Amino acid sequence: MLQNVCDYGRVVAVDAGPVQVIEAAKAALKEEGFGVLCEIDVAKTLKEKIGADVPPYVILGACNPQFANTSLQADPNLGLLLPCNLIVRQAEGATIVGAIDASKMLSVVGNPALDPIAREVNERLGRVLDKLDAMPS
Repeated sequence: MLQNVCDYGRVVAVDAGPVQVIEAAKAALKEEGFGVLCEIDVAKTLKEKIGADVPPYVILGACNPQFANTSLQADPNLGLLLPCNLIVRQAEGATIVGAIDASKMLSVVGNPALDPIAREVNERLGRVLDKLDAMPS
């Protein structure tokens, strides 16, 4: 299975369709202590707002309440960088799933107290991607 690390996250190509992957992603996020605060259907929004026809593309805004609380205590303005985003999109016949690199995202803050949280978030999101990458088609 194709795997790729971009500069600000990790992406995997999954053999299942987007609807199935979105449901599996929500379940895997829940197992890792994340809830989905928002689900943005980018393709639908672009179609409605500007008439653009784009392949399926959904952003899942995931949040782990414990990590969010600890992070906001370390920096009350950190809400500008929350929640952690996971994307599910379709490209070239494959479903692509990506997760933000929390260490990269939080590095802009420059607060070392956030480093352990970012590492733990990355480990958990990594397990989510690993589960999705192993999905049967």
